Amino acid sequence: MGYTTATPVQEKVIPPIIDGKDILACAQTGTGKTAAFLLPILHRLITEPHDTNKINSLIIVPTRELAVQIAQTLEGMSYFTSVSSIAVYGGSNGALFSAEKKALTSGVDIVVCTPGRMIAHLNMGYVKLDAVKYLVLDEADRMLDMGFNDDIIKITSFLPKQRQNLLFSATMPDKIRKLALKILHNPEEINIAISKPPEKIVQEAFIVFEEQKTPLIKHLLQKKEFGNIIIFCSRKQQVKQLCHDLQRAKFSVEQIHSDLEQEQREQVLMDFKNKKLKMLVATDILSRGIDIEDIDLVINYDVPNDAEDYIHRIGRTARAATDGTAYTIVSDKEQRKFARIEEVLGKPVTKSEVPQQLGPVPEYAPKLHRSGGGHRNGKKRPGGPRPGGNRNQQNNRRNSSKPK
Repeated sequence: MGYTTATPVQEKVIPPIIDGKDILACAQTGTGKTAAFLLPILHRLITEPHDTNKINSLIIVPTRELAVQIAQTLEGMSYFTSVSSIAVYGGSNGALFSAEKKALTSGVDIVVCTPGRMIAHLNMGYVKLDAVKYLVLDEADRMLDMGFNDDIIKITSFLPKQRQNLLFSATMPDKIRKLALKILHNPEEINIAISKPPEKIVQEAFIVFEEQKTPLIKHLLQKKEFGNIIIFCSRKQQVKQLCHDLQRAKFSVEQIHSDLEQEQREQVLMDFKNKKLKMLVATDILSRGIDIEDIDLVINYDVPNDAEDYIHRIGRTARAATDGTAYTIVSDKEQRKFARIEEVLGKPVTKSEVPQQLGPVPEYAPKLHRSGGGHRNGKKRPGGPRPGGNRNQQNNRRNSSKPK
């Protein structure tokens, strides 16, 4: 498979896993952590006795895409062994669910699953996890962000107390340490976190009003020719609207988010990897763990929630020894959030000029802007209605006490 030299996380993680120790590892996407836990688990399954009619290993991941990718990597690594594996993830395909049920009841060495899908099988009563020797939680911080804490605790309640636990997370906030205390036993802590994005990434920020974001993106895409492009949005509705706007402008673009059926998502990713499709608009589902090379440009339609998410997003480009470009579109209400990201980066991101035809833009003065908005710098908004409804509708949304 082309592995010749161990990455730092593989060097540090593989020996203690083979020794049977629990692991709490802080390691980001792109550090080689998938092989870091797959290789030693395969080694132990091959060299140690285990029940071939039971589930021996459980790898829990946050998204369907990551489950599929790990399963594919595992299939390649285990090709010349007798180790069996299956990916168990969401979707409405009845035949797929039946195939998962058959594997889970007859026994399989390694199961790669998403929490919700595994809970669905467990609730049916036919899944036995009493022989699991190895539990892996990959992208644990992402799973907690997506609300899977209770699901993870429920799944682990079905496991035997005597097992090896491996937890991998890109960040190590208190909630991860609390989860680790519940699941891990005297873990060995390993930190391979990459705190800064690669120097090869050219980072630029554009300071605008919210309604200028889509026109600016169209301008940037028309101004310079790029290869493959990913545009990240924080919410599914933004993804859908922006993709629609770009399609109307005749761009080669499709969307990726959790509302799509799994077959649709796989087809879009396949078209993108095969260069049939030039551009993806996606939620953060694509920012972690998805192996897509040759991304020339990443655009942040909005400012990510924290520096780690920012690094994950822009880290989709400048992979495999290539250069890359990352644009972040910062609205006036997002300035403070972006300033906090710059503090983590240790330097300001270049603020590039917004074309005059888009109208006046706010100054970059994050200390004067509140997170919820506010325009104390005295600059006026460009004219025209805001996207998403008339002024009364906007006022109603602002006055509503219910979270959207």
